[in-house]
Amino acid sequence: MALLELQGATKRYGALRVVDDLTMHVDAGEALGVVGPNGAGKTTALSLIAGDVPITGGHVWFDGRDITRMPAHARCRAGIGRTFQVPRPFLAMTVFENVLVGALHGRGTRSGASAAAVAALERARLLDRANVPAAQLTLLERKRLELARALVTSPRVVLLDETAGGLTEPEVAELLPTIRALKEAGTAVIWIEHVVHALLAVVDRIVAIDRGRKFAEGDPHEVMASEAVAEVYLGAMA
Repeated sequence: MALLELQGATKRYGALRVVDDLTMHVDAGEALGVVGPNGAGKTTALSLIAGDVPITGGHVWFDGRDITRMPAHARCRAGIGRTFQVPRPFLAMTVFENVLVGALHGRGTRSGASAAAVAALERARLLDRANVPAAQLTLLERKRLELARALVTSPRVVLLDETAGGLTEPEVAELLPTIRALKEAGTAVIWIEHVVHALLAVVDRIVAIDRGRKFAEGDPHEVMASEAVAEVYLGAMA
């Protein structure tokens, strides 16, 4: 049984279908990459999983439970963590305080919140910046802070939205071991990314979507080398 599954998921805004009968899954300890052109519905699909936007049709399953109508905060406490494409820290707070907020609100208990924040910062490789105001962080450090705020809730699956986006090549190379370590520790990962070589270095499988629908799935290298993916990307650039 898959740890998490979108089953026939649809999201409409009026007549516009942003996600259209999308089915995809991730197993425990697996890293799934999601690719597609801008506007394909990738981030909306993550938002349906996290409960940040209401689903129009279909189902979301997690650990054998139908969580389609479960609110976002309950999904977080059940074990679904996420990051956002554009980091949104509390700039006046320190790095530690930012993660502590996630611990206090995302875990549903105050017990052990400080220790959890320290552990999350260590996993995100940001512990040495714990007392620095978030406003002083580099982009890479803000990406790490986004990850730490997701990890502090002890998720079983982490949803990553373009974590490598905007980073330099050396920064991407520096970030990859952190993401790879999540999978190696048994955390499932669903990762939307345009930096394809970063995905290929981590993920076990890739799903390609366009106009809200899945059109390719399988071995990462085979999917990215397929004519279907080339046609969609070349068409998007034309």
